[in-house]
Amino acid sequence: MVAAFLLILLAESGDKTQLAVISLSCRYSAWQVFLGAMLGFLLVDGVSIVIGGALLAVLPIRWIAIASGCVFILFGVVTLLSKEDDVIEVKKKNRFPWFASFYLIALSEVGDKTQIAAIALAGETSWDSVLLGAMLAFAVLTGVGAVLGAKILAHLPRKWLKIGTASLFIVLGLLSIISAILEITIL
Repeated sequence: MVAAFLLILLAESGDKTQLAVISLSCRYSAWQVFLGAMLGFLLVDGVSIVIGGALLAVLPIRWIAIASGCVFILFGVVTLLSKEDDVIEVKKKNRFPWFASFYLIALSEVGDKTQIAAIALAGETSWDSVLLGAMLAFAVLTGVGAVLGAKILAHLPRKWLKIGTASLFIVLGLLSIISAILEITIL
Protein backbone atom coordinates (compact mmCIF):
# COMPACT_ATOMS: atom_id res chain seq x y z
CA MET A 1 0.00 0.00 0.00
CA VAL A 2 2.78 2.44 0.90
CA ALA A 3 4.64 1.73 -2.35
CA ALA A 4 1.48 2.35 -4.41
CA PHE A 5 0.71 5.54 -2.47
CA LEU A 6 4.21 6.97 -3.00
CA LEU A 7 4.41 5.86 -6.61
CA ILE A 8 1.08 7.46 -7.55
CA LEU A 9 1.69 10.56 -5.43
CA LEU A 10 5.01 11.28 -7.13
CA ALA A 11 4.00 10.28 -10.66
CA GLU A 12 0.67 12.14 -10.63
CA SER A 13 1.97 15.40 -9.13
CA GLY A 14 1.66 18.07 -11.81
CA ASP A 15 0.20 15.54 -14.26
CA LYS A 16 -2.47 16.52 -16.79
CA THR A 17 -5.22 15.06 -14.60
CA GLN A 18 -4.19 17.20 -11.63
CA LEU A 19 -4.05 20.27 -13.88
CA ALA A 20 -7.52 19.37 -15.17
CA VAL A 21 -8.83 19.21 -11.59
CA ILE A 22 -7.39 22.66 -10.86
CA SER A 23 -8.94 24.09 -14.03
CA LEU A 24 -12.32 22.46 -13.43
CA SER A 25 -12.35 23.76 -9.84
CA CYS A 26 -12.06 27.28 -11.23
CA ARG A 27 -15.41 26.75 -13.00
CA TYR A 28 -17.30 24.33 -10.75
CA SER A 29 -17.68 23.54 -7.08
CA ALA A 30 -14.43 22.12 -5.70
CA TRP A 31 -16.37 19.42 -3.86
CA GLN A 32 -18.18 18.29 -7.02
CA VAL A 33 -14.95 18.29 -9.04
CA PHE A 34 -13.31 16.20 -6.30
CA LEU A 35 -16.21 13.73 -6.32
CA GLY A 36 -16.26 13.38 -10.11
CA ALA A 37 -12.49 13.04 -10.37
CA MET A 38 -12.35 10.39 -7.64
CA LEU A 39 -15.10 8.42 -9.38
CA GLY A 40 -13.12 8.67 -12.62
CA PHE A 41 -9.94 7.47 -10.93
CA LEU A 42 -11.81 4.65 -9.19
CA LEU A 43 -13.41 3.48 -12.41
CA VAL A 44 -10.33 3.56 -14.63
CA ASP A 45 -7.55 2.76 -12.18
CA GLY A 46 -9.65 0.53 -9.96
CA VAL A 47 -10.81 -1.65 -12.83
CA SER A 48 -7.31 -1.66 -14.29
CA ILE A 49 -5.71 -2.73 -11.05
CA VAL A 50 -8.29 -5.45 -10.44
CA ILE A 51 -8.39 -6.77 -14.00
CA GLY A 52 -4.75 -6.04 -14.75
CA GLY A 53 -2.93 -5.96 -18.03
CA ALA A 54 -5.80 -7.58 -19.96
CA LEU A 55 -7.59 -4.23 -20.04
CA LEU A 56 -4.66 -2.50 -21.73
CA ALA A 57 -4.40 -5.30 -24.28
CA VAL A 58 -8.06 -4.83 -25.30
CA LEU A 59 -8.36 -1.05 -25.37
CA PRO A 60 -6.88 0.94 -28.24
CA ILE A 61 -4.92 3.31 -26.01
CA ARG A 62 -3.75 5.44 -28.92
CA TRP A 63 -7.31 6.26 -29.97
CA ILE A 64 -8.43 6.89 -26.41
CA ALA A 65 -5.54 9.36 -25.99
CA ILE A 66 -6.64 11.14 -29.18
CA ALA A 67 -10.27 11.22 -27.96
CA SER A 68 -9.08 12.53 -24.59
CA GLY A 69 -7.08 15.27 -26.35
CA CYS A 70 -10.15 16.26 -28.39
CA VAL A 71 -12.25 16.51 -25.21
CA PHE A 72 -9.61 18.75 -23.60
CA ILE A 73 -9.56 20.99 -26.69
CA LEU A 74 -13.38 21.10 -26.72
CA PHE A 75 -13.42 22.18 -23.06
CA GLY A 76 -10.89 24.91 -23.90
CA VAL A 77 -12.81 26.21 -26.92
CA VAL A 78 -16.13 26.20 -25.04
CA THR A 79 -14.47 28.13 -22.21
CA LEU A 80 -13.02 30.70 -24.63
CA LEU A 81 -16.33 31.18 -26.44
CA SER A 82 -18.40 31.55 -23.29
CA LYS A 83 -19.27 34.98 -21.95
CA GLU A 84 -17.20 36.10 -18.95
CA ASP A 85 -20.13 35.89 -16.57
CA ASP A 86 -20.80 32.31 -17.65
CA VAL A 87 -18.24 31.08 -15.12
CA ILE A 88 -20.58 32.14 -12.34
CA GLU A 89 -23.67 30.94 -14.20
CA VAL A 90 -22.19 27.51 -14.84
CA LYS A 91 -21.69 27.05 -11.13
CA LYS A 92 -25.34 27.88 -10.51
CA LYS A 93 -27.04 26.23 -13.50
CA ASN A 94 -25.08 23.06 -14.21
CA ARG A 95 -26.84 20.28 -12.34
CA PHE A 96 -24.12 17.70 -12.87
CA PRO A 97 -20.68 19.39 -12.80
CA TRP A 98 -19.25 16.27 -11.17
CA PHE A 99 -20.01 14.42 -14.41
CA ALA A 100 -17.81 16.78 -16.45
CA SER A 101 -15.00 16.10 -13.99
CA PHE A 102 -15.64 12.34 -14.02
CA TYR A 103 -15.68 12.18 -17.81
CA LEU A 104 -12.56 14.27 -18.32
CA ILE A 105 -10.52 12.48 -15.65
CA ALA A 106 -11.64 9.00 -16.74
CA LEU A 107 -10.68 9.69 -20.35
CA SER A 108 -7.38 11.26 -19.34
CA GLU A 109 -6.37 8.44 -17.02
CA VAL A 110 -6.75 5.61 -19.55
CA GLY A 111 -3.26 4.68 -20.67
CA ASP A 112 -1.63 7.19 -18.32
CA LYS A 113 1.71 6.35 -16.74
CA THR A 114 0.15 6.03 -13.28
CA GLN A 115 -2.42 3.53 -14.55
CA ILE A 116 0.25 1.38 -16.14
CA ALA A 117 2.50 1.65 -13.07
CA ALA A 118 -0.37 0.63 -10.78
CA ILE A 119 -1.15 -2.39 -12.97
CA ALA A 120 2.50 -3.45 -12.87
CA LEU A 121 2.65 -3.02 -9.10
CA ALA A 122 -0.58 -5.00 -8.65
CA GLY A 123 1.04 -7.83 -10.59
CA GLU A 124 3.82 -7.98 -8.01
CA THR A 125 1.76 -7.53 -4.83
CA SER A 126 -1.88 -7.77 -3.77
CA TRP A 127 -4.30 -5.76 -5.92
CA ASP A 128 -6.31 -4.55 -2.90
CA SER A 129 -3.33 -2.87 -1.22
CA VAL A 130 -2.32 -1.26 -4.54
CA LEU A 131 -5.89 -0.01 -5.06
CA LEU A 132 -6.05 1.43 -1.52
CA GLY A 133 -2.65 3.14 -1.84
CA ALA A 134 -3.46 4.52 -5.29
CA MET A 135 -6.86 5.87 -4.27
CA LEU A 136 -5.39 7.53 -1.17
CA ALA A 137 -2.75 9.23 -3.33
CA PHE A 138 -5.39 10.32 -5.86
CA ALA A 139 -7.54 11.69 -3.01
CA VAL A 140 -4.66 13.77 -1.64
CA LEU A 141 -3.68 15.17 -5.04
CA THR A 142 -7.26 15.74 -6.19
CA GLY A 143 -8.15 17.47 -2.93
CA VAL A 144 -5.15 19.77 -3.22
CA GLY A 145 -5.97 20.49 -6.87
CA ALA A 146 -9.64 21.20 -6.17
CA VAL A 147 -8.85 23.57 -3.30
CA LEU A 148 -6.12 25.27 -5.31
CA GLY A 149 -8.49 25.76 -8.24
CA ALA A 150 -11.17 27.24 -5.98
CA LYS A 151 -8.61 29.60 -4.40
CA ILE A 152 -7.35 30.73 -7.81
CA LEU A 153 -10.92 31.65 -8.73
CA ALA A 154 -11.14 33.96 -5.73
CA HIS A 155 -7.98 35.91 -6.60
CA LEU A 156 -7.73 36.20 -10.37
CA PRO A 157 -9.69 38.49 -12.66
CA ARG A 158 -12.29 36.40 -14.49
CA LYS A 159 -10.92 37.32 -17.92
CA TRP A 160 -7.43 36.02 -17.06
CA LEU A 161 -8.90 32.92 -15.47
CA LYS A 162 -10.99 32.21 -18.55
CA ILE A 163 -8.04 32.63 -20.94
CA GLY A 164 -5.70 30.65 -18.67
CA THR A 165 -7.96 27.66 -18.13
CA ALA A 166 -9.02 27.57 -21.80
CA SER A 167 -5.39 27.73 -22.92
CA LEU A 168 -4.39 24.99 -20.48
CA PHE A 169 -7.12 22.68 -21.77
CA ILE A 170 -6.20 23.32 -25.40
CA VAL A 171 -2.46 22.82 -24.82
CA LEU A 172 -3.03 19.61 -22.83
CA GLY A 173 -5.37 18.37 -25.55
CA LEU A 174 -2.86 19.09 -28.30
CA LEU A 175 -0.05 17.43 -26.35
CA SER A 176 -2.21 14.35 -25.78
CA ILE A 177 -3.06 14.08 -29.48
CA ILE A 178 0.55 14.68 -30.59
CA SER A 179 1.92 12.11 -28.14
CA ALA A 180 -0.66 9.53 -29.31
CA ILE A 181 0.02 10.14 -33.00
CA LEU A 182 3.81 10.11 -32.62
CA GLU A 183 3.62 7.30 -30.04
CA ILE A 184 5.82 9.15 -27.56
CA THR A 185 5.28 10.13 -23.96
CA ILE A 186 4.97 13.87 -23.49
CA LEU A 187 2.68 14.06 -20.47
